[in-house]
Amino acid sequence: MEVRSIKNVDEETWKKFKELAIKNNLKMSLLLKMMVKQFEKQSGDFWEELFGRGKMLTDSEAEDIENITKKIRKEKGFRE
Repeated sequence: MEVRSIKNVDEETWKKFKELAIKNNLKMSLLLKMMVKQFEKQSGDFWEELFGRGKMLTDSEAEDIENITKKIRKEKGFRE
């Protein structure tokens, strides 16, 4: 078995991690794997929820916003 270390983990965090493993009757390596999988799932769910929806604006609303933005940028002397 190869020994790994995690840098900058304070004693309190390490103690809580060990307690979680003991309370759930798991080896620490298995608990860490489960935590990583859960984090990946939540991260993926977040992006799916954010981008998986339909359009927030209709095409005409988006076009209106674009035209207004171009007009304001031109008035203020910004590039288009």
